[in-house]
Amino acid sequence: MLGFEDEALVLTALPHGENGAVVRFLAMQGGLRAGYVPGARGKARRALLHPGNRVALSLRARAEGQLPGAGVELVESRALLAFQPQSAAMLAWLSNLTATALAEAVPHPRLAAALDALLAGLAAGMDETAARAGLARYELLLLEEEGFGLDLAACALGGDASDLAFVSPRTGRAVSRAKSADQPWAAQLLPLPRFLLSGGPATGAEAAEALALSAHFLARHWLIGETRDALRRRAIGSARAPL
Repeated sequence: MLGFEDEALVLTALPHGENGAVVRFLAMQGGLRAGYVPGARGKARRALLHPGNRVALSLRARAEGQLPGAGVELVESRALLAFQPQSAAMLAWLSNLTATALAEAVPHPRLAAALDALLAGLAAGMDETAARAGLARYELLLLEEEGFGLDLAACALGGDASDLAFVSPRTGRAVSRAKSADQPWAAQLLPLPRFLLSGGPATGAEAAEALALSAHFLARHWLIGETRDALRRRAIGSARAPL
């Protein structure tokens, strides 16, 4: 009997069989995991398996490669997020993105901790600007974890690192304001909001810039199709926001 145990965040559930579901989890130490939960569509289990919930997860399989059965116990509920339209939309996007982008059983402890913290903040009433900035940070971290991270440590053209203001949409490398001044390609650069470099809170305009930045690189690597486009638009609260 093969087993796995960890705390995990519930991501998505796909109906399977008469009343069960195949549920995907982001384990805090063990990465993306899937397991069959019998009775998952019953009232009690639906509440337990609400996306975003933090649970104690145990997986058991009889043989390598077999879909394991999942035992789940609630650690922290985020079900109330479903009653707040913007938080519910953001949760749906985060769950879908994470379950789609990650490979099975590859550890991502930084990503799991970041998602847990963002969901906890949403549940605690995080304001809209902070939530949008947190979403952008999470998307950029996910890109980094998957090997597509941006290089924001230095200017690609040798400029002063304290003057970084833009990102190349092609290479993902930062460019300083001075080195990009009066260049014919300057209009093609993506704004780099300061809070992504220095930490701390973002303004509404900076959060919007960060979301545009993460959207550009997510679209290059994963996000193709109207369904995910619509999910993200709802998550960031704008019908006009580009993907």
